Amino acid sequence: MRRRAILHIAFLLLLSFCLLASSRRPVLLVLTDEDFANSLSSSSASDDSDASEGADDWDDLGDPDPSSEANDDYDGGSWLPIIDSPFVANSSSDSSEALYSSGIRRMIAAAASSDPSDMLIAASEIEAAASAGFPHAQSALGFLYGTGLVRSQSRPKSFLYHHFAAEGGNMQSKMVLAYTYFRQDMYENAVKLYAELAEAAVASFLISKEPPVIEPVRIHSGTEENKEALRKSRGEADEGFQITEYQALKGNSGAMFRIGILYYYGLRGVRRDHAKALLWFSKSAEKGDPRAMELLGEMYARGAGIEKNYTKAFECFTLASRHKYYSAYNGLGYLYVKGYGVATKNYTKGNMLSDLNWKGQLAPGPIVPSLFLAVAREYFEKAAANKEPGGHYNLGVLYLKGIGVKRDIAAARNFFLMAANAGQPKALYQLARLFQKGIGFKKNLQVATELYKTVAERGPWSSLSRWALESYLKGDVGKSLLLYYRMAELGYEVGQSNAAWILDKYGEQNICMGESDFCTDTERHLRAHTLWWQASEQGNEHAALLIGDAYYYGRGTDRDYERAAEAYMHAQSESNAQAMFNLGYMHEHGQGLPLDLHLAKRYYDQAIEVDPAAKLPVKLALVSLWMRKHYADGFLIKMIDSFPELYPRIEAWVNEILLDEGNATILTLFACLLAVLYLRERQRRQVIAPPGHPDHNMPN
Repeated sequence: MRRRAILHIAFLLLLSFCLLASSRRPVLLVLTDEDFANSLSSSSASDDSDASEGADDWDDLGDPDPSSEANDDYDGGSWLPIIDSPFVANSSSDSSEALYSSGIRRMIAAAASSDPSDMLIAASEIEAAASAGFPHAQSALGFLYGTGLVRSQSRPKSFLYHHFAAEGGNMQSKMVLAYTYFRQDMYENAVKLYAELAEAAVASFLISKEPPVIEPVRIHSGTEENKEALRKSRGEADEGFQITEYQALKGNSGAMFRIGILYYYGLRGVRRDHAKALLWFSKSAEKGDPRAMELLGEMYARGAGIEKNYTKAFECFTLASRHKYYSAYNGLGYLYVKGYGVATKNYTKGNMLSDLNWKGQLAPGPIVPSLFLAVAREYFEKAAANKEPGGHYNLGVLYLKGIGVKRDIAAARNFFLMAANAGQPKALYQLARLFQKGIGFKKNLQVATELYKTVAERGPWSSLSRWALESYLKGDVGKSLLLYYRMAELGYEVGQSNAAWILDKYGEQNICMGESDFCTDTERHLRAHTLWWQASEQGNEHAALLIGDAYYYGRGTDRDYERAAEAYMHAQSESNAQAMFNLGYMHEHGQGLPLDLHLAKRYYDQAIEVDPAAKLPVKLALVSLWMRKHYADGFLIKMIDSFPELYPRIEAWVNEILLDEGNATILTLFACLLAVLYLRERQRRQVIAPPGHPDHNMPN
């Protein structure tokens, strides 16, 4: 839309420009009455029959135990340990593993230095390791064939190597296969893989509360670099981080907690470091911050950065709950359900909660597991009553499995829906299982697959995004592109759009490698085109716009107005104002769509309704539309229609002259001066109209 708006504005106002903002919309799960199983009731009798088929698939809390790994940044086949220590010699006695590590190390270095010959050597080492049956090398070789990086691009070979790697346990290859099946609507195959991947992701989530949604950073906003997002992602070099660290060193407990959060999750470009997180959480907890107390409990329960200690975890959760920090109730409930850190004590049932945690008084008498479950349920109910999504989620698990309560699938389903609506990712995982098995909902593998995919993309392999961004911020664009390629292959929309944007933005810097040398411009455009298309399939309307522009202007592909219109239709379905404007323009000129001035006006009007910023270009387009309707063969219409042929020259003139800040200011002032002089002259002529002039004899 921007480009065609320039044509209208250049003709009618000469110097007015308008850029429409486009933003991604959240993906929502929309359910209707038809999605719910009609046979459910609140009684356990009917629920048992519905759930018995899948009951054995659930453990005693309904999801995997939290990972005991101190660093859950990595999965088994991750390249990141090699990226993190690229010059450390491999000590493995396995020759195939040593070849693989050497190949990955060389591949990353070659991408950073833009050296195709070194990349060829790296690929040979990886291929040798893959031929020896090493699964992670097979995954890397599948990546090379799928991307067309120093290998002739071959989707069948890529699929085959990823299949072998997945059979050998490589989780990233399972992501690739799942995404491949997902794109082809093969939900029977995709749902099984995404279910396994989502389970691994859930094992890395927190116990007491939902983890923050760590969205991969989009390095571009439309056609421009996303400078604000990049500024906030510079890690310890960021001014904001340094100010917060200074406040923490001065004894500010809130700043201590915020620094701990950055290290614990690896947020805003800060590298994850559980040891530093533990240090800052401990300092903050000593000053009475209940948020830090809760996360210390998490770290002790998970063994993250410290030896696992459930007794310490129980103490930390208890301290946090005394400060009315309600999500800590979920941690306490979890420990009671599991019997961790609490089984050695003896209590009576009466006043258990108050005696145990609030007063510290112990009453005599044995306690049985059912009483533990009663305590757990009460904690979860307290959390839910205080609008903690984790409380709703945990109650859903209790009712689903019948832990300490009568099984009630309908109640479990509703608790999961409430938790998911509040952003609890583990609830999405449980809903996916219900849809997959047809428990509580009608069986729907497509919905199950989409939910599993959402959860799976938050697994350990998502840390690729952080490393790709870090490379980009350091100016290592080639290495960043390689990592975004890998993310794109795994099915991450942000990886697809970021890789495509880098190819378009840095095309002249020789960072795109083909089968044996650097990509030609055509190959680079085609590769970017493919990535933009994949991103558009996943709801990125800006990507759909760029695909439409590529077909409309013939950039990297043959000009095809009909396919351009299809891409714009896709973006328009996401309520994108630019796409609506473009569709109106194409209807107005009969390009790829029927010549229809009424439909053109409808699309122009819709663009204003969606984005008020479209008012100026739309008003100008409507003027053009009016002129076309009433003066179809006039000189002005012919001039307007000639602009597309002159567009390359106009675009160069706009970029080289008008968009220069000084020239734009001078020309704008000059245009304003001409407009003022014209209006004053017109007013003067109306006031001093000579006798006999038509204006002189007009009635007042």
